[in-house]
Amino acid sequence: MKKIAIGSDHAGFEYKEALKVWLEKNGYGLKDFGTYSTASADYPDFAHPVASAVENKEFDLGILVCGSANGVAITANKHQGIRAAICWTEELAGLARQPNHANILCNTARVI
Repeated sequence: MKKIAIGSDHAGFEYKEALKVWLEKNGYGLKDFGTYSTASADYPDFAHPVASAVENKEFDLGILVCGSANGVAITANKHQGIRAAICWTEELAGLARQPNHANILCNTARVI
């Protein structure tokens, strides 16, 4: 079973909650690194812990969600060994994962 670290800012909270339901239903282990409400929150406060957990191999993969996905991707990619990719289709996710070995998926909550 793959273990997934997941996090979001306030803009991505509801989308993250829906992703958690799907992941758990499909047998993935996960830890939610926050945020835990729609109250205003800064994305680096959640992107760094998720990236650190993947970087330290505590989790196999990560998922980050914010308004545009750009902020969380830039923040996560500051970590050694992290390859965070912004993906909004299955095809893009496959291309990010297969040839480029992306280990954190970054999704936009405001565009999808």
